[in-house]
Amino acid sequence: MDELLGASHVDGSSRPTSGPERRPDDGPPASLSPEHDWSAAVDLLFPVLRPVGTVGLPLGAIATPAQVAGDSRNLVEAGPCGLVVAFAMDVGRFHVLVHGDHLASWNVMPADVRDRAYANLAAWSRRAPWSEDTSGRRRVVSSDTGDGWDTSRILLPEAVDEIVRRVGPGARLLVGLPGHDLLIAGSLFDDDLEFAALFADFVLEYAGGSDEPIDRRVFELVDGQLVEFAAEAVPA
Repeated sequence: MDELLGASHVDGSSRPTSGPERRPDDGPPASLSPEHDWSAAVDLLFPVLRPVGTVGLPLGAIATPAQVAGDSRNLVEAGPCGLVVAFAMDVGRFHVLVHGDHLASWNVMPADVRDRAYANLAAWSRRAPWSEDTSGRRRVVSSDTGDGWDTSRILLPEAVDEIVRRVGPGARLLVGLPGHDLLIAGSLFDDDLEFAALFADFVLEYAGGSDEPIDRRVFELVDGQLVEFAAEAVPA
């Protein structure tokens, strides 16, 4: 984020969750039991944002778990601004995306997967730190823990409220979701229009260097809701 405040280096690396994904740490192979045992999986589930156009098995189309036995399509639902929400298990050295056959093996309803995933994300988010950088009135807030759930925090109303609180009043609030390991937000003042271009360049560069980018657009929080940023709406 330094280039938004005066420096020039971007590290766009991220950990893909199109899994299974091998993490860099060493250790024994992860057990596959969460993929078959709901009691083992229930605390490992998280929602993850996927790019616009991602296809999968819509949660709303599933009536019973038995209906999707043998279906290897990943479970998905609509996210903000055309993005897609999928669901992943954090199983030690891997993140595994949840698909229909998992649901059938667990014999639980889609709402159970969704509710537990969001509850786990909320619990993680309450513990996870935020980073802040300031230069004059410019303020940049980011989540970049490397745990794989940083971008997903934008799905939590309480995390959105925290971003708004940290960035502060009196400015428009820009948001970038360039890769899984980065959620970034910054303040845009009417007399500092250069910041919008700097922010957009940063998001574009980070996404371009990410192993698995999410979105190259700049978004804006308006009344707590994520919308696509309209540069033409910035006063001249």
